[in-house]
Amino acid sequence: MWHVRNHEESNGYRHCGGRGGHFRGAFARFGHGRGHGDGGGFSRRRGLYDSEELRLVLLSLIAEKPRHGYDLIKEIEARSGGLYVPSPGVIYPTLTMLQDMGLIGESDAPGTRKVYAATTEGTAHLAQNKEHADELLARMAELKSAQKGDTAPVRRAMRNLYAALVEKLGRADNDDERMHKIAALLDETTQKIERS
Repeated sequence: MWHVRNHEESNGYRHCGGRGGHFRGAFARFGHGRGHGDGGGFSRRRGLYDSEELRLVLLSLIAEKPRHGYDLIKEIEARSGGLYVPSPGVIYPTLTMLQDMGLIGESDAPGTRKVYAATTEGTAHLAQNKEHADELLARMAELKSAQKGDTAPVRRAMRNLYAALVEKLGRADNDDERMHKIAALLDETTQKIERS
């Protein structure tokens, strides 16, 4: 039995991007995202979820079993076949909002991570919106089922590229010449990918 503390008792979350945070949005999801703060989209025309839909998705997953933020990110990644991975900068503020709305609260689960469970109000809200919630979860499953080929090697390469960029851009001895060389390499690679 999970016990949920009232949301007023918990401390607010403050997300810090850290060095290289500017690039996290580009590498946080596989596909065309719209950027942070808009619900973490999938296409340029429309995000996979808007902010209200993402709240319902997270509430649905938390209602299945108590989860922490990182677990939610990995669960969404798995259910979408890696094609949709919302960033921490999207997930954690949404969890804070759900908590402020009284729909989730921190459980008394052991460990250092904040684990969230659905409150009575959250369970009732989910029941009232079950059809919509099921449709939103099905949207992720459709991404996975429509996926062609194994994207794992590409996602691995993207993570390696991200790490290399963060390391290079964080160097104290950077100059304009090095930045232009890196930009040229990225532009050349982009063009080759578009032609492949």
